[in-house]
Amino acid sequence: MLESAATSLASILVLGSGFALAAYTYHKSYKYFVLKKMSNAFEPGDPVLDLAAIGKDLPLSKTAAATHWIERPEQSIVDHIVAGREVGHYHLFIGEKGTGKSSMLLEAMRKIDGDGVAMFEAHADLEIFRIRLGKALDYEFHEDYMGSYFSERGPRDTTALLDIERALNKVEKVALTRRARVGKPLVIIINQMHLIRDDEDGKDLIELLQQRAEAWAASNLVTMVFNSDDYWVYERLKQLSTRMAVLTVVDLPKQQAIAALKNYRRRYFAEQPSSEILEEIYDRVGGRLNFLNRVAKSQDMLATCEEIKRVEKTWFLNQCWILGEEMDDDVMDQQKWAAAAVVLATALVDKEEEMEKTYDPERGHLLPSYPLHIAQEIMTRADFVRALDRLNLFSITSQAEVRASSVPMHIAFKEIVSQPGFREHLQATIDRIAAIESLGRTRELVAKDLVWGGKYEIRKSFGGVEVSLKQEGRKRDVTDVGDDDDDDNED
Repeated sequence: MLESAATSLASILVLGSGFALAAYTYHKSYKYFVLKKMSNAFEPGDPVLDLAAIGKDLPLSKTAAATHWIERPEQSIVDHIVAGREVGHYHLFIGEKGTGKSSMLLEAMRKIDGDGVAMFEAHADLEIFRIRLGKALDYEFHEDYMGSYFSERGPRDTTALLDIERALNKVEKVALTRRARVGKPLVIIINQMHLIRDDEDGKDLIELLQQRAEAWAASNLVTMVFNSDDYWVYERLKQLSTRMAVLTVVDLPKQQAIAALKNYRRRYFAEQPSSEILEEIYDRVGGRLNFLNRVAKSQDMLATCEEIKRVEKTWFLNQCWILGEEMDDDVMDQQKWAAAAVVLATALVDKEEEMEKTYDPERGHLLPSYPLHIAQEIMTRADFVRALDRLNLFSITSQAEVRASSVPMHIAFKEIVSQPGFREHLQATIDRIAAIESLGRTRELVAKDLVWGGKYEIRKSFGGVEVSLKQEGRKRDVTDVGDDDDDDNED
């Protein structure tokens, strides 16, 4: 009996030790392979770079780069940052949509074959943001961890924000190992930061990312690059920034834009556009890269310029057109927003007439602008201009200057303002909005049940107004009068 018990106990101990050793080995090996996979995500030849390059219509070979891509003046700075040679800071790239920010980042990644770089697109939903971060880092967030089957609460039973924090903890371990081996920091690029919602969840996410960026910049572990089209991201990061460097990306200068357009047409269309045609194209669309790309690939370049301007004008009118004095009071809130946008557009057009110079032979267009606080004063609202920036109707630069979002948009402003009767229509809309607001602030006092000879007396008293009813003469009884008439009729 004792021998059987000892044998059973020994068997249990052996099995328990075996299971415990296997579980411990699995746990340690899982954590090792998590870091190994994440480290491989920063090795050269990342397929994410190839997919991004194809999506952006960029060449994959170094020999074809110069023929497909317009190199911006800031490219050398971006190359320095992405290659890990710029340490001690994290970076915010800010500029209007279509100026070439993402293209510069992808080109810089291509030059080093993505070595030490991870890039992904931001999203408004935190769960999707988490998944995209995990894909860029090759991190599964413990979703494939088998140890969760034997516990009451698995590592994944949490929120998206905590998952992002866990992923960044793993990145820190990988960065420490890589710095000891290579001597350069990792680079993490978050593209389209403006897609994050400007709400409490979005602010928490940006604060989390910025805290990591500040700490990693101080220790030279990881260089984070944020890319945004909208000004509100800069405002949010500015509050807590100490090591943030801002790179403003604007339209190409005139001479560089014309030279790039001329080179493209000569190489792919075997034609030599005249200087007059190139000047006119620049006058119509400016130096915005996405506009120049569309024009350069079209058969009729001037018609494409006109189409770009028409699309911009239609977009503005669809979002912000005013309805005049006949508008219904139900649309007043939308019309207040639209009228403020039209007032600002009119002010920008009027300021252009006051400027000494609106066009420079070397730099090109000099669009009129107002400081942000002056633009808010013109609109009489402080909360509208950032929403207009998100819609790409106006642009707020990193120097807090408000102007049209592009050269075609400013040309559209001038066409709208120059329409016959426009200013009268705008004033009628403003007057109608003021009348509706005045009606909403007006209170009507109705006095009832006055007897014959009675009247109300309203006197100003201490602490308010006193209203009293004063009656003169005898109160007439309407019921008695009716009874007397009936008696007379009976007689």
